[in-house]
Parts: sequence; C-alpha cells; structure tokens
Amino acid sequence: MLTNDDTAKATQKQRRIQRKVDLDDRSKDGSKPDRAMQAGARNYPAPPFPKQHHPKPGEEGRVVPAPLYDAPYWIGSRKLDGKIALITGGDSGIGRAVAVLFAREGADVAIVYLAEDKDAETTRQAVEAEGRRCVLLRGDVSRRAFCRRAVAATVKQLGGLDVLVNNAAFQVHSADFADLTEEHFDTTLKTNLYGYFHMAQEAVPHMKPGSAIVNTGSVTGIDGSKALVDYSMTKGGIHAFTRALSGNLIGKGIRVNAVAPGPVWTPLNPSDKKADDVSKFGADTPMKRPAQPEELAPAYVFLASAQCSSYITGEILPVVGGY
Repeated sequence: MLTNDDTAKATQKQRRIQRKVDLDDRSKDGSKPDRAMQAGARNYPAPPFPKQHHPKPGEEGRVVPAPLYDAPYWIGSRKLDGKIALITGGDSGIGRAVAVLFAREGADVAIVYLAEDKDAETTRQAVEAEGRRCVLLRGDVSRRAFCRRAVAATVKQLGGLDVLVNNAAFQVHSADFADLTEEHFDTTLKTNLYGYFHMAQEAVPHMKPGSAIVNTGSVTGIDGSKALVDYSMTKGGIHAFTRALSGNLIGKGIRVNAVAPGPVWTPLNPSDKKADDVSKFGADTPMKRPAQPEELAPAYVFLASAQCSSYITGEILPVVGGY
C-alpha cells in the first residue's frame, strides 16, 4: 500500500505532466493551419476548391481543378503485358486513370461510357499515347443487351478479355430519406448493381484461368452515408457481390476483388453535391483533401495483375486517406 507521501508524489507527477501538455496545447493553438497531407510523387490539390455544380452524367473537362490521372512518375514494368481489359466508366475519373496505367503496364483497353464523348476521346488518346489499342463503347450498363454487346465487341476487336473493371456508377445525394424517390432509387440500383452483375456474367465465359475482375466499391459501403442511403446500399452490395463471386469463380481460376475508395476528385461528386459542399470536398479526411484518380489507379493494377496478387481473391481494399 502506498503511503500518503507516495500518493502525494504520484499526484504531483500527474499534474506536472498535465500542466506541460496544457502548455503545449496553448502554444500550438492557432499557430499553424491544418494542411493537407502530401505524401505522393507530386503535390495534390486541396480544398477549398472553386464552387461548382455540373449536370449529370458529369464531364471531366468541366471540373476545376482538372482531376490528375496521368501518373507521370509511374514507370510501367509489364505487369499486364499482352492482357485485354474492359473498364466501365472508363472515360473519366478513376476509370480513366486505371485505363492509362493498365496501358502503361502493357494492356489493350476497351472503355465503356454513357454519353461523355469528349471525355472518352481524351481517354482513348491517353491510352494510345502509351502505345496500346483502345476501343470506345458508348451505352448504358444497366441494360443487359448493351453489356452483352460491349463484351462481344471487346473480344472481337481486341482478341479476348482478361480483366474486367466494374467502375461505372450513379450517385446523387438525398438529404432527407423521405425525398428519395423510387425512380432515383431504381436508377442507382440498376446502374451500380445490375451493371456489375450484367458485365460480370457476360464477361466470365470469355475469361481464362488467371483472369481477374476488379470492382469499385466505396467507403460508403463500409461506413454508410446519411445523404447517400441508396448509393451506400449499392456499394455495400458490391462488396458482398465481390466476396460471393470470388468463391463462385475460384474453380475457374478467376480472381475477384474490389477497391473501396474514399473521397476522390472526379466528375461524380461535382455533379452530385451542392456547390458549397464541392468546395470543401475531402476536407474532413485525416489527410485534409480528396484523392486524385491517379492515386487510386495503382490499387487496380495490383489487383488485376497476377504478378502482384495471384493469392488474393474476395478482398476489399480500402483506399480512404486515413479514415
């Protein structure tokens, strides 16, 4: 048992430590603003961004500052040499960045997009600048017939199919759950769930052992988002789809994984959020900024390449800026 003298000394020590911490806190209050963490090959834009709100489906050419997708410091090492990839939502954002790195790693690429012809052409030029072929496929992934045609066109024009990246998505917030209409809910589910299902089911018969499917999930599928009830629901569904399908396709030698991004500076959010919210996008992450598309693309290369991830299937890889 401690004596009174011992307890007094212990109390004094605790208070001495407390006084130092209090002094440290006061000396640092307001001395430096919180700054965005920069840990990449180059500095990335941080909020506040210009206030902006763009019409759906969202065009990358309208977004200010322009999303960074070309990863100029990434050196290809033939991780996907000779492979053929089909990327939905590949005209812009994460999809465009993935297409560029896939091409740099040696893959030919087919791009599925909804209606953003100018963005898709920019992606095609970027892929071809890497010395690879690029096919543009315009259509709606929520429709089974289009998914069938897209896969068939990829196989016919590029000679096969080794990697499917399910990435196309529809997202519009609804602040009050009561305001979420059936049309809104149905559009989100048809694009984000049916689209992934249709593309995967059409693609699998053309895939050989060693092929891969990489789905785009979301941190909202892990944590939920009160203003994105429908979107969060679909992203959680994509995570479950990934795990279930991976088990189903093990016998065929096809790996299935997902990337779950946090906030990423793409056309998806400026065409969803209010202009004031867009200006602060990503500021509440520990890194104090959203990711740029080129910061997500290496995760897709990793999961698509048998050189990197041959023993990985059914996994959800969060890339969330320290959440």
